Amino acid sequence: MTTHPASAPSPRPASPVTLVASDLDRTLIYSAAALQLPMPDAEAPRLLCVEVYEGKPLSYVTETAAALLAELTDTPSTVFVPTTTRTREQYHRIHLPGRAAEFAICANGGHILVDGESDRDWQRTVAGRLAEECASLAEVRAHLVAAADPAWLLKERVAEDLFAYLVVDRTQLPPDWTKELAAWADPRGWTVSLQGRKIYVVPRPLTKSAAMREVARRTGATLALAAGDSLLDADLLLAADRGWRPGHGELADAGWNAAHVEVTAESGVAAGEEILRRFLRTARTDAVAGAGVPAPDSLTTRR
Repeated sequence: MTTHPASAPSPRPASPVTLVASDLDRTLIYSAAALQLPMPDAEAPRLLCVEVYEGKPLSYVTETAAALLAELTDTPSTVFVPTTTRTREQYHRIHLPGRAAEFAICANGGHILVDGESDRDWQRTVAGRLAEECASLAEVRAHLVAAADPAWLLKERVAEDLFAYLVVDRTQLPPDWTKELAAWADPRGWTVSLQGRKIYVVPRPLTKSAAMREVARRTGATLALAAGDSLLDADLLLAADRGWRPGHGELADAGWNAAHVEVTAESGVAAGEEILRRFLRTARTDAVAGAGVPAPDSLTTRR
C-alpha cells in the first residue's frame, strides 16, 4: 500500500520502539451485551467501567485487564495507540487505565490525535486521497437513504464528514441487502462492513493501517503489534508484524485468518485480557532483545 508522507519529520529513537495499535470495542473494551460471561455469577471477574454515556455505564474491562494495560503503557520504548472507528467525540468518552495515550487513531484512520488534538497535516492528507480516489460522501449517503427500508432502518448517521453508517434491526434486515450495497459501493471506491446492528460504508483509502504507519513513522517504531475483531480491522492486522484477533466477532464469523495473526482462546471480555497479555509479553521481549531490529523505514507492510 502506498504511504503518503506528512510534513512532520521522522524521529531517531535512542532505542527500538514497539508500536501497539489496538481496536477498542469488542477487542479491548466491552458493552454489557458483549461480555460473554458463561460462568456462574459468583465466579464472574470483577469489572471496571471505562465509559459512561448519558449518565449510564457503557463499556467495561476486567480489573485484571486494567492492570495489564497500565503495565503496557509503562513499558519502556512501547507506544500504545488506541485505534478505533469511533468519532473523536465517542473516543473521548473512554477513560482507559494507565498512562494517557500520546497518539490515538479515530474515525477508522481519518484522524490521528496527538495529545488529544487532531493533527491537521494528517487531515489534509486524508482529504486529498478521498477527493482523488472515491465517490463523494453525498452520493453514497443519498443512495443509502434511498435504498434503506424504514421497516428495519433505525438510524442513519454521518461520522466526522468522512463516512456513513446505518443502525438497523438485524431481525428484519434482508439477508442479501448488505451484499447488494457492497456491490454498488465497490466500483465507487467504498467498502461495506456489518458490525452488530451497524452497517458501515467507508471510503477504501480511509484505513486504520495507513494511520498506523504514519504514527510508526513519527515515533520511529521498529515493530508493530495490532489487534482487532471486525472486517474494518483486517487491514490493520495485515499491516502489523504480529497480530491477534478475538475468538468472536466479524473476522471470526468470516473465518478470516493470516499467518502472522493469532486467534485468542477466549471470547468476550476475557479475550481482551488475553490480548493485553500477548501485547505485554511481546513488547517486553522486544525491549530486552533490542539489537538486530530493522530500521524504522523497514516496518513490515503486508497485504
